[in-house]
This record gives sequence, structure tokens and C-alpha cells, in this order.
Amino acid sequence: MAFAAALLAGGQALLTGALAGGLAALVAASSLLIASVKSAAHRPTALGARWMGGGAVIWAAGVALRPFAESFVVSFADLFVLLGTVVTAGGAVIAADRRFPARVALRHITDSYLCAASLFMIGWVVALRHVYADTADPPAFTLVMLPPMVALLVTCAVIPSVLTSRSPSWLLGLAGVGVLATMTVAGLATGVARLDGGDPQPWSVLLAPVALLLLAAVPWGPRGGQAGGRAVGNVIAIVPMALVAVATCTLLAHLAGGRQEPPVAGVVVVAVSVVLLLLVRLFVVSATNMRLRGQVRLGERQLRELAESSGDVVLLCDYEGVVREIGAGVEVTYGYRPEELVGGSIFDYIHPEDVPGIQNALRAMGLDEETASPGACLIACRVRGADGTWRPTESVATRHVGGDELMLVTARDVSDEEALRNQVAHLTFHDGVTGLPNRAYFEERTREVLPGRTSGNVAVIFLDLDGFTSVNDSVGHASGDYLLGQAARRLRGAVRTDDTLARWGGDEFAVLVETGGDAQVAVDLAERLVRAVSQEPFRVADRDVALTASVGVAFTEDDLPAADLIRNADVAMARSKELGGRRVEVFAAQMHADVVRRLELAADLQRALIEQQFAIEYQPVVDLATSRVTAVEALVRWWRGSVFVPPEQFLGPAEDTGLIVPLSEWILREACREVAAWRASSWDIGLSLNLSARQIMAPRFVETVREALEESGLPASSLTLEVIEEMLVEDAEETIKRLSELRALGVRLAIDDFGTGYASLAFLRQLPVDMIKIDPSFVSGLGRDDTLTLLTRTIVRLGHDLGLIVVAEGIERPEQLELLKRMGCTRGQGFLVARPMAARGVDSLMRTSLTV
Repeated sequence: MAFAAALLAGGQALLTGALAGGLAALVAASSLLIASVKSAAHRPTALGARWMGGGAVIWAAGVALRPFAESFVVSFADLFVLLGTVVTAGGAVIAADRRFPARVALRHITDSYLCAASLFMIGWVVALRHVYADTADPPAFTLVMLPPMVALLVTCAVIPSVLTSRSPSWLLGLAGVGVLATMTVAGLATGVARLDGGDPQPWSVLLAPVALLLLAAVPWGPRGGQAGGRAVGNVIAIVPMALVAVATCTLLAHLAGGRQEPPVAGVVVVAVSVVLLLLVRLFVVSATNMRLRGQVRLGERQLRELAESSGDVVLLCDYEGVVREIGAGVEVTYGYRPEELVGGSIFDYIHPEDVPGIQNALRAMGLDEETASPGACLIACRVRGADGTWRPTESVATRHVGGDELMLVTARDVSDEEALRNQVAHLTFHDGVTGLPNRAYFEERTREVLPGRTSGNVAVIFLDLDGFTSVNDSVGHASGDYLLGQAARRLRGAVRTDDTLARWGGDEFAVLVETGGDAQVAVDLAERLVRAVSQEPFRVADRDVALTASVGVAFTEDDLPAADLIRNADVAMARSKELGGRRVEVFAAQMHADVVRRLELAADLQRALIEQQFAIEYQPVVDLATSRVTAVEALVRWWRGSVFVPPEQFLGPAEDTGLIVPLSEWILREACREVAAWRASSWDIGLSLNLSARQIMAPRFVETVREALEESGLPASSLTLEVIEEMLVEDAEETIKRLSELRALGVRLAIDDFGTGYASLAFLRQLPVDMIKIDPSFVSGLGRDDTLTLLTRTIVRLGHDLGLIVVAEGIERPEQLELLKRMGCTRGQGFLVARPMAARGVDSLMRTSLTV
């Protein structure tokens, strides 16, 4: 009965609030507890979540107990609610992970009180004074309003810590602040309802549970960014003042309303405390401001004294360069009295070439802060001293903190440092013995000169002193260095002004020459260097020492790296030394490489002929109508050990070196022997061979063909010799004469790759040809390219009209074969018809079938 009576007395709203608050608190506590376990690695997140979860449970317990304690003005249930609010606030502060010094913490507490008191004053004027008047029980009003006011104070105290936090758990702390705010509002609404003797509004009952549910969802949502920053701190510092101003205006408006009410002691105490605290705060801020200004002035004075004591010149100028103030150090450094410079422009003393850049930098510093360059600017320039000399100067310009649109500039004369840097650079890139540029400088200079230069426009000369080693051995290294100095002076007198002469190392010198495209310039210079060294003896240690020079010259080529050009000159110099010295050798990289390759390949080809590394493969030529093999084309193959060398890699060099003649003779004799043996086995088959230009022009070529036919027993009519169209143009008269002599032997002639040249039709009338072979480039386009198909059909028709055998080369697809048959082409060869095969493969083909 007692429990039912309590429920009825509490009202439906309280019961709903208790149930909703309890459930929301349990959900929030469970969610935060799980989040604390998952975030154990980050202690502020885990500990803050546990505190806020516990605070939510305690607060919910107080709300649940209120229906049983409604008869009391302030009950133990209110104590639970207040304790839960404080614990939740502690959790928000822990999650914010903020630690303030004692002075800052005291300021935050003061601001919190100002905010809470101001909000109370505003609430008093707007609504609470009416509630107080209707209650007519000041102690009861005070006790009922005390818990929500304490909650308001706690909330205001937590906000600065959370909003200025940079912790990863900042979003959790912010959610805690939201829960505190809703708890405060709900407590205030509940207190007002209790004083009025009615039930609280539904929205006030459900406000806190909704906030708790949002708090439960925060750990499982996306991670929020970090707050904090100077802007947030400034806003927080302004908020207390703004609330005090609003509260003051509200109170003044109320007093000006004309209605006089007796003052309430508590309200008066709060108002007076706000005024007193505000005055104290303003006094502290003013004192702090004065202290900071004093520190700024002291720091500026110390900076000037420090700069002047270090030899720097300190001055104040505006962004147009007008000097407002300058230190006494300018007289010591540059020779000017300070009063001479004040009011004038710094640009009158800066080198004209440096003025535009400095003006742009100063203007940039004078822009608005949103678009300005950094607060400090480094300036390097030349300043004219009182003696008229230009002094290298390094300056630092910063914005003057006084806010009067001035700049503080410290300038230092760095003439000594500049001279030291130049000396170090000279020692780094010059030789200490001769004073000439050294190897590092020469290599860098060569890399700078070469890009963009055409072949032959740049040359490198290397010079070596012959016999210099004996000088060191006989008179010592010191005398040797003295001799090198004399040699350097002679060489410097021989080179042109624009040439770069350097000591490469030891007794070697290098010269970089820009020839302008005339190679003779470099050669003449190299010969002058030889004469400069050998024209008269060197005087060393009271004796005459005669030396000569070995010189190598290398010219640049397209895309030749600088290192390779220098290496080539060194190689040429070594070659000159090998030949006895006192001479100039010119290195031609491409010619040298070609000669070496030809010599190596010629040696390999000769060795291959001796060691019989060559082999012959035969590609069948078939009758397209019957697929019967009518002939075979002999193709040479080279196996250098186990490595196959493609024909295109060695046939050209063999032609150039003349080795194609003995190689072709071997192919002719071997192929004639093999085909003659197949014909002896009742296989009517012919042989085709390709001829080269050098082979045709060989003195005994016709005799060689006759001897090969006679030795093998192969009928001359079974041998077809193929020539390409270009061979009929080069030395046409002699070529036609030789081919006519072969035709007289009974050998058949064929034009290979027909259609790719331009002289075939003109020579078909002069040369009795038996066969034309269509180039594979025409056959490859059959069925795909209408133009190539038309040209192929035309060649086939031309061959038929002239009574010639037409052979199509390169048949690789069935549609090509069908089109050729329809065109009337009689013979063909290619991978589709038959691939090249060794002699034993042809033997197998002959024994099994005569068709492919």
C-alpha cells in the first residue's frame, strides 16, 4: 500500500522520468564501461568513460528515488542527483586530459562563478523572482534551487577544460558537457515544478535521458577531430564578460521598469560578488597587460643592446624604407653618423641591383596578416659604406611589436665571411701547386658545357709530361712541384682565354676547348701544347730538365656523357704515350667501336668457317594447287657454341668484310650436293639460293657455280639463283653481264622480294628472268588491306603475262593461301606451307610423302 501511495503521489511524470532516466543511465553506463575496456591503452579515455558511466548511474538512482521522497523539501534523492552530476563532471574533465597551472585554474574557477552567477541573475529577472514571490518561503526556495545552481557552476567550470582540449577523447568530454547541461536544465525545471506544487513538464523529464543515450552512442561513432587552439581559448575568455554584460543589462532593464520590489538578500550577495570579482579580474588583466608590455620593452631594449654589442646595426624603418631610428653601431660598421641616416631611405645605400627584390619583400611584410609573408624576412644585399666600397650584408627584418607599422632590422657586415667563403671555394676547386682549376672543377665545367652542343663542337685535350717521374726521383718532390708550376705557366700561355686549363692529377693536365665546329682548332691547340712543353728545358734545382708531352684529343658526339668524353681523351693520350710520346693522337669513339666490332666478328666468322659452326636449313617451295614440293630454298644458320646467331646479325658484317664470298661458296657446294642426292632418289626437286652483291662481283663467281654443279651432278636447270631488285641498279652493267653468263650455263634466275624496288620492270626486258617472288609484305596484307591485295593480284597477272613462274613468300594464314590460289599464283612458301627444316627433315619428308 505504501509503495502504491508513493507512486500515486509522485505523479505520472515523475514515474516516467524515473523509468526513462534509469534505462538511459544503464545503457550509457554499459556503453561507457565497454568503451573504457576497449580504450585501456589511452588512460584519459578509459578513466573518463568509467567516471561518466558511474555518474550517470548515481544520477539515475537519485531520479528513481524522488517519488519516494516528495514530502521533503530537500531529500537524500537530491543528494544522489547532485553527486551524480559532480561525478559526471569529473569524468568530462578527465577525458579532456587538461592540466592547468594554479594561476590558470584559479582564473577558470573565477570565470565559472561569473558565468553561473550571471546566468542566475538573468534567470532571476526573467522567471525565478516570480517563483520566489509565489513561494513565500525563502529557505525552501534556497534549498530547492541550490542543487541545480551547483550543477550550473560545475558545468561552467568544466567547459573551458573540454573546449581547449587536444586529447583524442575530446568528443567524449564534449558529450559529457552536454549531459551536464541537460542535467542542470532538468534539475532547474524539476525544482521550479516542486516549488509550484505541480508535476514537471514532460520535456524536462525526458531531456536528460535523451542526452544520456547520445552519450552512450558517442564511443561508437566516428572519431571527432581535436578541438583546442587560440581561437577557442579567446572565445572562452570573452564569454564570462559577455554574460556579465547581458546580466547587467537585464537587471538594469528590470530596475528601469518602474516597479519597486524589496531586495532579496541572496540575490544582492550574488550581484555584489559578481561586481567585486569582475573588478578583481579587470585589475589582474590590467596588471598582466602592463607586465607584458614592460617585458616587451625590456626584451626589445636587450635585443638592441645585444645586436649592437655583437657588431650588428639595429634600425627601425617603415615599409617604404624610411629610417626612423638607428643605433650607434652604424658608425663603427659603415662609417655613417646616425643623425645622417634618420629620415632618409635605406635604398639610397643599397646596391641598385638588389633594390627591387628588397622592396618586394618589405611590401609583402606590410600586407594584412591574412596575406602577409612570415613575420621575419632574411635579406642579403650589398650596402655602400662611407668610403664608397660595397659591403656584403645580411639582414633580418621583423614586424615591430609596437603596432606602429614599423620594422625592426638588424644588419651585419659579412665581408670577412664572404672572403672566407671565396677562399674555401677557391681551395676546393683549384690546385694548390699550380693554381689551376683542379679535377673536380674540370669535370663540373665539362658537364655544364656539353648539354645542347652538337657533335664536334667541344673537345677535351689530355696532356702527360713524359719522364716526369724521373724528376721526382732525382731532385725530389718539392722540385717536382716547382717544375709543375713552370709547366702550368707555359700551358696557360698557350691556351686561349676561353679555354679551361686544369691540372688533372700528378703530371697530367686537361684542357676543355669549344671549337665552334672546327676540329682543327683543337688539334692546333694540342700541337701548341706539345711545343710549349718541349721547346726549351725547365730549370729545376740548378739543372736543366728537358721534357716532352704526350697529348690525346677527343671530340664530343651526340648524347656522349662528359665522363666518356674525358675517358676518351685519356685513352688517346695513353695511345700517344705508347707510340713514343711527343705527339698528338685523336680519338674517334664511333670509328673505334665499329672497327673493334668488325674485327671481332670477322675473327668469329673465320673461326666458324674453320670449325664448321654453320648449318643449312631448307624451306620447301610447294605447288599451291597440288601441295607438292617443287623446290627447296637453302638458308644458312649459325650456332656459336650453343647460342643461335640470327642471320640479320652476321650476314651484313660478312658482306662488308668479304667473308660472304667463302661462306656462299660453302653453302652453294653443300646445298648442291644435298639436292643432287635427293634427285638421285627419284625426287624431282629444285634448289634456290640467294646471291649477294659482293658474291656476284667475285672474280671466279661463274666458275665457282659451274664447278659446284659439276662436282655434285646437279643439273643446271634445277638451280635457281635469286637476286634482289636493288642489286640490278648498283653497277647494273656488270651485274647483268654476270647474271647473263649464269643464264648461259642453264641456271635459272629469279628476282627476290619483287615489288619493293623500283628497277625491276626496266630490267625484265634486258635480263632473261625465269621467276619472280612476291615480297612477304604484300602477302601479309591479303584479305586485310585492299591496296596490297590489288598489288599482289597485279604482280601475279604480270608474271603470267610475261610467262614467269610466280612464287608467293611468307604465307602464314589460310585466307592468304586461298586468295593466292584464286589469283592464279602457282607456287608459295611460308610457315603455313612448310617451315624451314634441316636436311634430315627433308629426307623424312621425301620418304613419307612428296606433299606438305
